[in-house]
Amino acid sequence: MRLYTIDTGNFKLDGGAMFGVVPKSIWNKLNAADENNLCIWSMRCLLIEDGKRLILVDNGIGDKQDARFLGHYHLHGDATLNKSLAKHGFNREDITDVILTHLHFDHCGGSILRVGDKLLPAFPNAVYWSNEEHWNWAVEPNDREKASFLKENILPIKESGQLQFIELPYAKGSSQNNWMSSPPENILKTSFNENIDLRFVSGHTNSMMLPQIRYKEKTIVFMADLLPAAAHIPLPYVMAYDMFPLTTLAEKKLFLEEALRNDYILFFEHDPQIECCTLQLTEKGIRSRDVLALSDL
Repeated sequence: MRLYTIDTGNFKLDGGAMFGVVPKSIWNKLNAADENNLCIWSMRCLLIEDGKRLILVDNGIGDKQDARFLGHYHLHGDATLNKSLAKHGFNREDITDVILTHLHFDHCGGSILRVGDKLLPAFPNAVYWSNEEHWNWAVEPNDREKASFLKENILPIKESGQLQFIELPYAKGSSQNNWMSSPPENILKTSFNENIDLRFVSGHTNSMMLPQIRYKEKTIVFMADLLPAAAHIPLPYVMAYDMFPLTTLAEKKLFLEEALRNDYILFFEHDPQIECCTLQLTEKGIRSRDVLALSDL
């Protein structure tokens, strides 16, 4: 197995929204805002070469939206999905699987290309993996979250016939929506293959999937939006974008304790500087320890 970092460029989001109840006087020291209160964030994806499978985890915002939409997010940087794949000797046709942690536009927008008046899969030979509970949540969105679920990113995946669902590790009728009213006692997990598990969390959005990878005798967890950046490790640092912030708080606490106990490596999708880190226990609680890149392993 080999792992590759796939940078798809940077964008900007409101700092207050990204740090929730944390005051700007604190978070601005972690990721300084511009004159419009916007902070820079990465869209860092992960490529897993595992035997004959080439598995891409998330794929960035894409480029098919109009200039007005993209202008809200100030896309910048030289990195693109195609350039990053080519850097490692691959192209979109080589991808066999696309794991979509969730269907917000900055995580799945690169799934679909606009070719003339058609919307086509960007990875023509790949299976796209979601789960039925999150899929239904995305295609029938609530009013607060629907601006993040763009139908042109989502529906063409199913129409292509390339969509498959991961079976959630709990019975129908006992979904993680129940966590809204009671904290989780553990984070549910299922197997994707012999080297990859998928963990399910529901604070940010319903049934988000976090790949957990066994690699060179280490465990690497792709954090998606449970921990967008290393700056979000302290428990109160919960995004205002999260649908169920108290669920996020409980999920973070459970995960961080497990990750510390087992010396996991955390891979950050949105941190503009830090690709990965390990954890340590300090007098202030669990914090980052060693900062590293996949290439260091």
